Amino acid sequence: MGRFLQKAGLAVGLIGLVLQAGITIPASMEAGRGFLGSVVFLFSFFTILTNIGAVLVHTSLLSPSAYAWFPAFAGSRLRAGVAVAISLVFIVYATVLARLWQPQGLFLLCDMLLHYVTPALFVLWWLVAGADGTTRWRDISWWMVYPLAYLAYVLLRAPIAGEVPYPFLSVEKNGAASVAVSALATTGLFLLLCVIAVFADHWVARLRK
Repeated sequence: MGRFLQKAGLAVGLIGLVLQAGITIPASMEAGRGFLGSVVFLFSFFTILTNIGAVLVHTSLLSPSAYAWFPAFAGSRLRAGVAVAISLVFIVYATVLARLWQPQGLFLLCDMLLHYVTPALFVLWWLVAGADGTTRWRDISWWMVYPLAYLAYVLLRAPIAGEVPYPFLSVEKNGAASVAVSALATTGLFLLLCVIAVFADHWVARLRK
Protein backbone atom coordinates (compact mmCIF):
# COMPACT_ATOMS: atom_id res chain seq x y z
CA MET A 1 0.00 0.00 0.00
CA GLY A 2 2.75 2.42 0.96
CA ARG A 3 4.72 1.72 -2.22
CA PHE A 4 1.63 2.23 -4.37
CA LEU A 5 0.85 5.56 -2.70
CA GLN A 6 4.44 6.68 -3.21
CA LYS A 7 4.39 5.84 -6.91
CA ALA A 8 0.98 7.46 -7.35
CA GLY A 9 2.11 10.57 -5.45
CA LEU A 10 5.28 10.83 -7.52
CA ALA A 11 3.44 10.39 -10.82
CA VAL A 12 0.66 12.85 -9.99
CA GLY A 13 3.11 15.36 -8.53
CA LEU A 14 5.38 15.30 -11.57
CA ILE A 15 2.46 15.55 -13.99
CA GLY A 16 0.97 18.45 -12.05
CA LEU A 17 4.27 20.35 -11.77
CA VAL A 18 5.30 19.88 -15.40
CA LEU A 19 1.84 20.77 -16.66
CA GLN A 20 1.66 23.80 -14.38
CA ALA A 21 5.02 25.06 -15.63
CA GLY A 22 3.99 24.42 -19.22
CA ILE A 23 0.89 26.58 -19.00
CA THR A 24 1.95 29.17 -16.41
CA ILE A 25 5.22 30.33 -17.97
CA PRO A 26 3.71 31.08 -21.42
CA ALA A 27 0.68 32.78 -19.83
CA SER A 28 2.98 34.83 -17.61
CA MET A 29 5.06 35.91 -20.60
CA GLU A 30 1.89 36.93 -22.44
CA ALA A 31 1.03 39.06 -19.40
CA GLY A 32 4.24 41.03 -19.88
CA ARG A 33 6.91 39.24 -17.86
CA GLY A 34 10.11 38.00 -19.43
CA PHE A 35 11.04 34.33 -19.43
CA LEU A 36 13.22 34.58 -16.32
CA GLY A 37 10.59 36.68 -14.54
CA SER A 38 7.96 34.10 -15.41
CA VAL A 39 10.09 31.29 -14.00
CA VAL A 40 10.67 33.26 -10.79
CA PHE A 41 6.93 33.99 -10.63
CA LEU A 42 6.13 30.27 -10.91
CA PHE A 43 8.57 29.31 -8.18
CA SER A 44 7.23 32.04 -5.90
CA PHE A 45 4.18 29.93 -5.07
CA PHE A 46 4.22 27.97 -1.81
CA THR A 47 2.18 25.28 -3.57
CA ILE A 48 4.85 24.74 -6.23
CA LEU A 49 7.74 24.65 -3.77
CA THR A 50 5.93 22.26 -1.43
CA ASN A 51 4.90 19.91 -4.21
CA ILE A 52 8.52 19.83 -5.37
CA GLY A 53 9.44 18.84 -1.82
CA ALA A 54 6.88 16.02 -1.90
CA VAL A 55 8.21 14.77 -5.24
CA LEU A 56 11.77 14.79 -3.87
CA VAL A 57 10.69 12.77 -0.83
CA HIS A 58 9.04 10.14 -3.01
CA THR A 59 11.98 10.10 -5.45
CA SER A 60 14.59 9.74 -2.71
CA LEU A 61 12.78 6.74 -1.22
CA LEU A 62 11.84 4.99 -4.47
CA SER A 63 15.21 5.26 -6.20
CA PRO A 64 18.55 4.24 -4.64
CA SER A 65 20.39 6.66 -6.94
CA ALA A 66 18.05 9.49 -5.94
CA TYR A 67 18.67 8.63 -2.31
CA ALA A 68 22.33 9.38 -2.94
CA TRP A 69 21.44 12.78 -4.38
CA PHE A 70 18.66 13.72 -1.97
CA PRO A 71 19.41 11.88 1.30
CA ALA A 72 17.87 14.60 3.47
CA PHE A 73 14.47 14.11 1.83
CA ALA A 74 14.45 10.46 2.88
CA GLY A 75 14.78 11.33 6.56
CA SER A 76 11.86 11.10 8.94
CA ARG A 77 12.16 14.75 10.04
CA LEU A 78 11.81 16.10 6.51
CA ARG A 79 9.09 13.62 5.57
CA ALA A 80 6.97 14.86 8.46
CA GLY A 81 7.76 18.49 7.67
CA VAL A 82 6.62 18.07 4.08
CA ALA A 83 3.44 16.38 5.31
CA VAL A 84 2.75 19.45 7.44
CA ALA A 85 3.50 21.89 4.62
CA ILE A 86 1.41 20.10 2.01
CA SER A 87 -1.48 19.88 4.47
CA LEU A 88 -1.28 23.66 4.75
CA VAL A 89 -1.40 23.89 0.94
CA PHE A 90 -4.69 21.97 0.92
CA ILE A 91 -6.30 23.81 3.84
CA VAL A 92 -5.45 27.36 2.72
CA TYR A 93 -6.50 26.70 -0.85
CA ALA A 94 -9.73 24.93 0.04
CA THR A 95 -10.81 27.52 2.62
CA VAL A 96 -9.45 30.80 1.23
CA LEU A 97 -8.02 30.75 -2.29
CA ALA A 98 -10.42 28.47 -4.17
CA ARG A 99 -13.21 31.04 -4.02
CA LEU A 100 -11.03 33.89 -5.30
CA TRP A 101 -10.81 32.65 -8.88
CA GLN A 102 -12.45 30.14 -11.21
CA PRO A 103 -9.76 28.35 -13.25
CA GLN A 104 -10.75 26.60 -16.43
CA GLY A 105 -9.31 23.83 -18.56
CA LEU A 106 -5.74 22.82 -17.79
CA PHE A 107 -5.45 25.44 -15.03
CA LEU A 108 -8.35 23.74 -13.25
CA LEU A 109 -6.72 20.34 -13.70
CA CYS A 110 -3.43 21.62 -12.24
CA ASP A 111 -5.29 23.17 -9.32
CA MET A 112 -6.99 19.88 -8.55
CA LEU A 113 -3.78 17.87 -8.83
CA LEU A 114 -1.48 20.16 -6.82
CA HIS A 115 -3.93 21.42 -4.17
CA TYR A 116 -6.05 18.35 -3.53
CA VAL A 117 -4.72 15.10 -5.01
CA THR A 118 -1.02 15.39 -4.15
CA PRO A 119 -1.68 16.54 -0.55
CA ALA A 120 -4.12 13.67 -0.02
CA LEU A 121 -1.73 11.09 -1.48
CA PHE A 122 1.28 12.38 0.46
CA VAL A 123 -0.43 12.62 3.84
CA LEU A 124 -2.06 9.22 3.39
CA TRP A 125 1.31 7.70 2.42
CA TRP A 126 2.98 9.36 5.40
CA LEU A 127 0.38 7.94 7.79
CA VAL A 128 0.53 4.48 6.23
CA ALA A 129 4.29 4.13 5.70
CA GLY A 130 6.23 7.35 6.25
CA ALA A 131 5.59 8.05 9.93
CA ASP A 132 7.88 6.08 12.22
CA GLY A 133 7.58 7.65 15.67
CA THR A 134 10.98 9.34 15.58
CA THR A 135 9.90 12.98 15.33
CA ARG A 136 10.61 15.17 18.36
CA TRP A 137 9.14 18.43 19.60
CA ARG A 138 12.38 20.21 18.73
CA ASP A 139 11.79 19.29 15.07
CA ILE A 140 9.01 21.87 14.98
CA SER A 141 11.57 24.67 15.17
CA TRP A 142 13.17 23.31 11.99
CA TRP A 143 9.85 22.93 10.19
CA MET A 144 8.89 26.52 11.03
CA VAL A 145 11.91 27.84 9.12
CA TYR A 146 10.19 27.03 5.83
CA PRO A 147 7.00 29.14 6.15
CA LEU A 148 8.84 31.98 7.89
CA ALA A 149 11.53 32.11 5.20
CA TYR A 150 8.83 31.98 2.54
CA LEU A 151 6.89 34.85 4.09
CA ALA A 152 10.07 36.91 4.35
CA TYR A 153 10.85 36.24 0.69
CA VAL A 154 7.35 37.16 -0.51
CA LEU A 155 7.15 40.37 1.52
CA LEU A 156 10.65 41.50 0.56
CA ARG A 157 10.07 40.70 -3.10
CA ALA A 158 6.68 42.43 -3.29
CA PRO A 159 7.87 46.06 -3.51
CA ILE A 160 10.57 45.08 -6.02
CA ALA A 161 8.43 42.89 -8.28
CA GLY A 162 5.19 44.79 -7.69
CA GLU A 163 3.28 41.56 -7.11
CA VAL A 164 2.64 38.79 -4.61
CA PRO A 165 1.73 35.17 -5.36
CA TYR A 166 -1.27 35.22 -3.01
CA PRO A 167 -3.77 38.13 -2.74
CA PHE A 168 -4.00 38.07 1.08
CA LEU A 169 -0.28 38.93 1.27
CA SER A 170 -0.60 42.15 -0.73
CA VAL A 171 0.19 45.14 1.49
CA GLU A 172 -0.75 47.50 -1.33
CA LYS A 173 -4.28 46.14 -1.64
CA ASN A 174 -5.03 45.06 1.93
CA GLY A 175 -2.83 47.22 4.14
CA ALA A 176 -0.01 46.20 6.44
CA ALA A 177 -2.31 45.32 9.36
CA SER A 178 -4.41 42.92 7.28
CA VAL A 179 -1.34 41.23 5.83
CA ALA A 180 0.15 40.91 9.32
CA VAL A 181 -3.03 39.21 10.55
CA SER A 182 -3.06 36.87 7.55
CA ALA A 183 0.61 36.02 8.00
CA LEU A 184 0.14 35.35 11.71
CA ALA A 185 -2.94 33.22 11.08
CA THR A 186 -1.18 31.16 8.41
CA THR A 187 1.92 30.73 10.56
CA GLY A 188 -0.24 29.79 13.54
CA LEU A 189 -2.05 27.19 11.45
CA PHE A 190 1.28 25.78 10.32
CA LEU A 191 2.42 25.56 13.94
CA LEU A 192 -0.81 23.77 14.91
CA LEU A 193 -0.29 21.28 12.09
CA CYS A 194 3.26 20.71 13.35
CA VAL A 195 1.94 19.78 16.78
CA ILE A 196 -0.66 17.46 15.23
CA ALA A 197 2.04 15.85 13.09
CA VAL A 198 4.22 14.99 16.11
CA PHE A 199 1.26 13.44 17.91
CA ALA A 200 0.18 11.58 14.75
CA ASP A 201 3.70 10.28 14.13
CA HIS A 202 3.93 8.74 17.59
CA TRP A 203 0.32 7.50 17.52
CA VAL A 204 0.84 5.70 14.19
CA ALA A 205 4.10 4.17 15.43
CA ARG A 206 2.32 2.79 18.51
CA LEU A 207 -0.46 1.33 16.36
CA ARG A 208 2.06 -0.54 14.23
CA LYS A 209 3.63 -2.08 17.32
